[in-house]
Amino acid sequence: MRVSNATVRRRIFIALVIGIVLYTALITRLGYVQLVEGPKLADMAGDLLKRDIKFQPDRGRILDRNGNELVTNMSVPTVVAVPAQIKNPEETAKQLAIILGQSEEEVFKAITKRAMANDKIPGGRKISEETARKIQELNLPGIYLAGDSKRFYPNGTMAAHILGFTGVDNQGLTGLEKIYDPFLKGKEGYVSFPSDATGRIMPGGSEEYVAPVDGMDMYLTIDSQIQAFIERELDQAVVAYQPDDVLAIAMNPKTGEILGMGSRPTFQPDKYQEYPSEVYNRNLPIWKTYEPGSTFKIVTLAAALNEGVINLNEGFYDPGYITVAGKRLRCWKRQGHGQETMLEVVENSCNPGFVTMGQRLQKERLFEYIKKFGFGQKTGVDLIGEENGLLFSLDRVGPVELGTTSFGQGVSVTPIQQMAAVSAAINGGKLMKPYIAKEWRDSVTNDIIGRTLPTEVRQVISPEVSAQVRYALESVVARGTGGKAYIEGYRVGGKTGTAQKVRNGRYVDGEYIVSFIGFAPADDPQILVYFAVDNPKALAFGGLIAAPSVKSIIESSLQHLNVEKRKDGISKELNPALGERAPIEVPNMVGQTMQDVATTYDTLPLVVSGKGKYVLQQSPAPGTKIDENGKIRIYLGDK
Repeated sequence: MRVSNATVRRRIFIALVIGIVLYTALITRLGYVQLVEGPKLADMAGDLLKRDIKFQPDRGRILDRNGNELVTNMSVPTVVAVPAQIKNPEETAKQLAIILGQSEEEVFKAITKRAMANDKIPGGRKISEETARKIQELNLPGIYLAGDSKRFYPNGTMAAHILGFTGVDNQGLTGLEKIYDPFLKGKEGYVSFPSDATGRIMPGGSEEYVAPVDGMDMYLTIDSQIQAFIERELDQAVVAYQPDDVLAIAMNPKTGEILGMGSRPTFQPDKYQEYPSEVYNRNLPIWKTYEPGSTFKIVTLAAALNEGVINLNEGFYDPGYITVAGKRLRCWKRQGHGQETMLEVVENSCNPGFVTMGQRLQKERLFEYIKKFGFGQKTGVDLIGEENGLLFSLDRVGPVELGTTSFGQGVSVTPIQQMAAVSAAINGGKLMKPYIAKEWRDSVTNDIIGRTLPTEVRQVISPEVSAQVRYALESVVARGTGGKAYIEGYRVGGKTGTAQKVRNGRYVDGEYIVSFIGFAPADDPQILVYFAVDNPKALAFGGLIAAPSVKSIIESSLQHLNVEKRKDGISKELNPALGERAPIEVPNMVGQTMQDVATTYDTLPLVVSGKGKYVLQQSPAPGTKIDENGKIRIYLGDK
């Protein structure tokens, strides 16, 4: 069949049009790729050829309020493999696996991974100097030791639960290390350059260097000296009483600054893997909840005084119990305290007296104050793991529950909640938010970048009532159940606490949490200390076990803070029930012969140091009063 010329021309024209369209589309696409997509594709191509060597920043230090290092960094070796230089991967993997204690297969995968350099060798990160020496002696081609860093805790276990710890990549895992990781970790730097498939630098390529930015240094409210005093008392309590656990907190009641915090059992942060997880995950001062016992009476007292339902001078008669809804709620003193004032009710920690305060307040007002003081909710302290505690629902509070709550039973609180509440009771009535991170500084210039300021949550009671609470609690130490916390020359206030432990909803016979909360100076509090011992294997009363520890912490702390001694406090009245004896006034023995001292002061608790005929120095100074457990040290020499 013959085709006409017209048909041929039409087909040629159509083919030409299609060709022109396709050519135009191709040119348009090439132009778009070249002009529009070109820079992006060039960057992508560059990325395929580009190699980055990363430089890790130094993690920021953690320091106490006075600039003493609590956490810093130390250099450690890390194994680095350069796959292109490894001549015998199988033998290299075998020898490394033996030294590093890892699977030969996993090590082989790591050292043959396509990369210019690989520092993710199993077991090869942050190794010991001994392990590094063994690897270096092998002289394996393509295997190097590079400098790395890890966290160093110069004070061992001190403040371990506060500080927390980091992982192998220096990332925060617990404690302040985790909470403030974004501020501490810094920003990594790198060198970037084009390379071929073997990792060699391509000729004519340009390098790009971005310096790492070190993390910020973090200063805490913690005072390392006060923290050391706390650690000392915690250790002594463990030895003396073999408790289930023991905890302590020190705080500035005016600002909410945590001056020290600790608990036992504890752990070594850089060896946390060697401890049970419940040890390092439970920061007891903020996590542990329990019935507070008599330390909670401070809340009832403050509420009753603020509402005007009692005054400290009014009379009260305690027969040893009070009947509530047909049930007898007993005082700890079975025979009762007899006739006393409301001030003496506080001094004696008299349960019936505090039940009477709760009854006069009625449940609505009492629980309103309990919540105003911060119970039943987190304080907001900047630590991980804080609990809420537990309060009765108001519709479940009958006369008996009202009575027991008034003296600290039937409620569950945390130690940090008690610290915040008692701070409000004694600082003029202000509930302050506890905090630990004080400020952040540039690690190079030391310039202050950020700072945490004290936060007032609310006014709970009036300043005038707060002054009455301070006076009553000072009287507890001078005349009542807190006598073991009395310090000659310092005005100390406080309250004992003894609470029977609860397990599976039932009270446990013979198991108690004993505690004491104390502060000084009583008229102008600078420090508040709480100390609690869980199930001590000894006579379980807070005034006998916890109060001496609080006394020791407060006395050492006030001396450290250069708070001068005074003589204007409430005079000490001896409490024979606590085994108290009259304090001994230290005589002046300097200049006397040892023979004269031995003859004249044979009943004094002397400790003699040195050799010689005369007393050259003595400690404490003449005129100082010491208790029955105190010692007088004299230093002998020749004139």
